[in-house]
Amino acid sequence: MSPDVSKPVLSPHNLPWVEKYRPDKLDDLISHEEIIKTITKFIDEDQLPHLLLYGPPGTGKTSTILACAKKLFTTQQFNSMVLELNASDDRGIGIVRGQILSFASTRTLIKTGFKLIILDEADAMTNDAQNALRRIIEKYTDNVRFCIICNYLSKIIPALQSRCTKFRFGPLAPEQIMPRLEHVVKEENVTVTDDGKQALITLSGGDMRRVLNVLQSTWLAYGLVNEDNVYSCVGHPLPVDIKNIINWLLNENYQMAYSKVLDLKTRKGLALQDILTEVQVFVNKIEFPDDVIIELIIKMAQIEERVMNGCNEAVQLNSLVAAFQKPREIEVP
Repeated sequence: MSPDVSKPVLSPHNLPWVEKYRPDKLDDLISHEEIIKTITKFIDEDQLPHLLLYGPPGTGKTSTILACAKKLFTTQQFNSMVLELNASDDRGIGIVRGQILSFASTRTLIKTGFKLIILDEADAMTNDAQNALRRIIEKYTDNVRFCIICNYLSKIIPALQSRCTKFRFGPLAPEQIMPRLEHVVKEENVTVTDDGKQALITLSGGDMRRVLNVLQSTWLAYGLVNEDNVYSCVGHPLPVDIKNIINWLLNENYQMAYSKVLDLKTRKGLALQDILTEVQVFVNKIEFPDDVIIELIIKMAQIEERVMNGCNEAVQLNSLVAAFQKPREIEVP
């Protein structure tokens, strides 16, 4: 028989860095020490409950449960003892009553232990599917443990929440990201400047996955990871660009401010939504009177809503310049 070539296997050299450096053991996880310690104790004492892990993307939820699965089962047992379903799989009520029920109801070849069902991005499951899952979780507890992973806890029905032990994975702090980032930089022999590392952490928002993806993209595109290259790679406005935009909005006349911001936006291919986000952060640091700052933020929020709804960016850029008319009229003593 000819070998099956329909699913090419990536060698470790071809893997994206985010998968190449995914932790295999619980000890390798870089954050949430209390959660890891608690889950490790559950496993060591053979008292693992159903788990519900929730929080923003890239904070270690999937890595944690996969590390748990590797601690619980050997490589030979893994495929028969672990069922992992992601948002890319159909997880309507048919799958719950079919594949999940079938996996949960069949006994294991080894008499001791339990199977593990991982439902990643479970907030994409329909309410009917979640309701069908309630009875399965109760009925087959002696044979299987469920781990439900989601970004938004509010999208999981209360009946499922009450059947699980919940753990929240918050955004990673810079001091948690930095050691792992430096490990990858050393292993891959990447040239990174200090301002480049800071830019990666600033743009990530606590998402380790984004840090590694942007690091790899910037390195492959430019051969040097510094602040300018990182911001250019992701198409995000540089801090110096935002300072210039704020300066123009506050000090130039209407026509000149609009022309300069439009020229910068066009030359660097910036999205108005990204400009709005960064301008809002910067504006909060300026000591405007309370009524002025409140009105300005409300106007920028309305502009962002219109941009999100697909309105013309040129018109909304005019609105942004106009929104700064009142702050421009403030007389500095």
